Parts: sequence; C-alpha cells; structure tokens
Amino acid sequence: MFSKLREKLSKTRRQLFDGIADIVVGREINDELLEEIETRLLMADVGVNTTQEIIDDLTDAVSREALKDSNQLMLELENLLAEKMVMLEGELQVDTSQKPYVIMMVGVNGAGKTTTIGKLTKWLQAQGKTIMLSAADTFRAAAVEQLKVWGERNGVDVVGQPTGSDPAAVAYDALQAAKAKGHDVLIVDTAGRLHTQDNLMAELAKIKKVLGKLDANAPHEVLLVIDGSTGQNAILQAKHFHQAVGVNGVVITKLDGSAKGGAIVSLAESLPVKLRFVGVGEKVDDIEIFSAKEYAKALVISDNE
Repeated sequence: MFSKLREKLSKTRRQLFDGIADIVVGREINDELLEEIETRLLMADVGVNTTQEIIDDLTDAVSREALKDSNQLMLELENLLAEKMVMLEGELQVDTSQKPYVIMMVGVNGAGKTTTIGKLTKWLQAQGKTIMLSAADTFRAAAVEQLKVWGERNGVDVVGQPTGSDPAAVAYDALQAAKAKGHDVLIVDTAGRLHTQDNLMAELAKIKKVLGKLDANAPHEVLLVIDGSTGQNAILQAKHFHQAVGVNGVVITKLDGSAKGGAIVSLAESLPVKLRFVGVGEKVDDIEIFSAKEYAKALVISDNE
C-alpha cells in the first residue's frame, strides 16, 4: 500500500516535501524557516487552521530544543500530519445482520462516483459478498448505461429505469429486489449534483426517506465521493452533503493527479465522518483503505528513500 501511495501522491509530495526539503537542509530551525514551511503546507491545501496548529506544534518543539536537525524536523512533521488524520480512520464494515446492507452513494458530477462504485463492488466481492447495484441516477442520460457497464465487468445485477424516472422509486424497487434475491449489499447510485442545488439535495433526502420505508435502518452507509484535486472546496462539499443526508463515510478520488492532497489533513477536524477509501487511479483495484500513518508517510518521505 505504501509504495503505491507514494507513487500516486507524487504531485502533492513534491509540492510539500521537496519544497520543504530544499529550504530545510543545511539551515538553522528558526521562525523564518517555520514560516516557509507554513507556506508549503498552505500550497498543499492543508488548510489555514490546521496549518497553524501544525506550525504551533513545531514552534513548541523548537522552543523545547526537541528538534536538532532537518531529519528530526521532517519526522516530527510526518507525525503531526498523521495525528491530525487518525480520527478519519475507519474501514467500511458491512453489518451482516442487515441484509441487504444499503450503501447510498452521493457526490458531485465528475468526482468519480460511478468508477468508485465499480471499485467498491470488486472490493466487497473479494470479501465474499453478493452485490446488487441500483441505477437511481436517472437525471443524466448516460448514467444508467455507465453503471450497467460496471455491473457487467463485475458480474452483478443492475436495477434501473429509463432516464427521467423517479430516482426514489428506482431505489425502492432495487431494495425490494435485493431483499428478494438475498443479496448481502445494495449500492444505490444517485445523480451527481452541485452541493448548492437545493432541489437536487432534496431529491437525495427523498431517496433516503423512501429506502427507510422498506428498512428503517436504510441506508446503512451514506458514502460521499469527492474529488481530491478540488482541495479545500472538497471540505465545503462534504459539509453540505452531510447537512442534507447525514454522510457516514467519504471516498477521496483522483489523488494521483492532484497537488492538493493535503486537504485530507483538515477533513478530520471539519466533519464527524470516516475516510473509508482513497482512490489513486483509474484501475478497478486502485482503491486503498485509508491509514493516517501510511498517508502521512507517503506525503513526506523523499522519493529517494
């Protein structure tokens, strides 16, 4: 996992580590240096408040003479980043007493939601789970077809209706079918939307309510997919979706093409959610369970180590 993360997070790491390494080596650790490190953290989109807390901790360590050289400074930075993210750890656990276990997928267009559904399906199948997909994104013409392609790739049933159908009704029918066939998991796709569109957010709330009519505990997981390249805007999206439908977990995608992977560091202090997975590529197995320690190490460690 670490080697893949290190490779995929190269853009963020070069923004963060290489810049810091260049300014740290051979220099005294002082206020001027810490200000430059602060700038690098902000450029990696760690966020203003979280960056300030990290700099405060580094300043305290310097005042206690706990940091003697650049190696100690980089190790301390890695530890601080991991500490900020550890609250996000929480692997997706399918409760087998809830059958089917309903996962409702939400997110804006272009975040990689459909691709994530394909990856998640394969991940669950590797655990021996049987899956059904619900194509409740009836807003976009190609959405149902795209989901069916992933269904065919993974050999799972897809329940859908024509474009323009009531998405809540599609989700309801799918849950009935999943119950009848005894599937372990039902993954419900929903229309990608901007978090500022109130009418579409209301549609998500309706889907959630309708699922609850068949199973009072459904959906058991509301999984938000956000594009890691949007940086701090991803945090704003997460807040809006959480307010609308009560997000349990998050998947961060497209980290392999972003210099803003530092945004994850501040996510833990923004929302009471778990970062279930990080997406690091387009292949069906390019999805990793989130580990704060491994992610921090992948951000900080040199390409030469």
